[in-house]
Amino acid sequence: MAGMYVVILAGGGGTRLHPLSTPERPKPFLPLLGERSLLQQTVDRLFAGPELRDAGLTERDVTVIAAGSYAPLVRDQLAGTAVVGEPVGRNTAAAIALAAIAIDRPDDEVMVVLPADHLIEREGPFRDVLHRAADGLATGAFGIGSPLVTLGIRPDRPSTDFGYLRPRIEVGAEVRGLQAYPLRAFVEKPSAERAGALLGEAGIAWNAGMFAWRRRAIHEAFAAHAPDILATVADGYAAGRLETAYATVRATSIDFAVMEPAAAAGSVVMATMDVGWSDLGGWTALLEALGARGSGRVVQPGEMADVGPDDLVVHRRDGRLLVGIGPAAGILDPDEPSALLVGARPDRHVVEALLARCSPSETRS
Repeated sequence: MAGMYVVILAGGGGTRLHPLSTPERPKPFLPLLGERSLLQQTVDRLFAGPELRDAGLTERDVTVIAAGSYAPLVRDQLAGTAVVGEPVGRNTAAAIALAAIAIDRPDDEVMVVLPADHLIEREGPFRDVLHRAADGLATGAFGIGSPLVTLGIRPDRPSTDFGYLRPRIEVGAEVRGLQAYPLRAFVEKPSAERAGALLGEAGIAWNAGMFAWRRRAIHEAFAAHAPDILATVADGYAAGRLETAYATVRATSIDFAVMEPAAAAGSVVMATMDVGWSDLGGWTALLEALGARGSGRVVQPGEMADVGPDDLVVHRRDGRLLVGIGPAAGILDPDEPSALLVGARPDRHVVEALLARCSPSETRS
């Protein structure tokens, strides 16, 4: 197997999980699903079984990319794990370019890129997919010498919350046990009608933001499709002026900057997986992951909202996370965002346990 290393992207404002997440401690650093933070769980699952250890992956092969202000949080939660700090978050294209430049690995080794804040329920199959994608796809597939590999989630419902991956279904094949295809195109978050139509397409997948590619391949892809980002980050890093460089680098996603044009050029391969995935992208997804009923949304300061007798309201006051019940919750906090959890009252104990984990102070009604 080709050498493999893992880059974990940790950051973001986590605005869809206010008031749990804050700029000082965004979503990856919160213990949303248990006593360990999402970032810690992301690293834990890599080594919880033999699939990647047997392939040679060790804790020394993991690097977290995060805004420099979060580096102390990373080191506190993952003692001994390498951290590369960005002067400021500039979206995933700049972060991945920095990873490709700053992490000194042989050009033929495979970089696996993972978000820090997703749920994976079936961890063994997930590790197996990473192994097979790194060894069987990223090193060459479908006549492409070193493709960019994107790992998609087999959808179980039409959703307008995710982008989609559309394969060239006519030339798909099973590669090392993975159903894989050359990628035809990325589809941005669709309308409800379009999402329903996409669900019926063979091989369609949600775009989960997980990738595998040789270090050399991602360098070449940046040079071909986003040379401004690569040059700005590389020059700033080499000159010891990364902060100055990051102030001018284009802020965009890896999908827009590299993956979409690379797919049009025929150099992207996709594989689908069914591993019990959620991006935990908002309160509704979080409640579902916790086994609680209801749906949730963030209510902004000054916004009016109807609160029913079976609803919960989560808000922050004086640094503490509080939960109120139904109409007795009163007027939502006008100074900070609140979360309105519709129909969640029967599982109030689940919400209270969540708040207790995520707040150093006592949760009270």
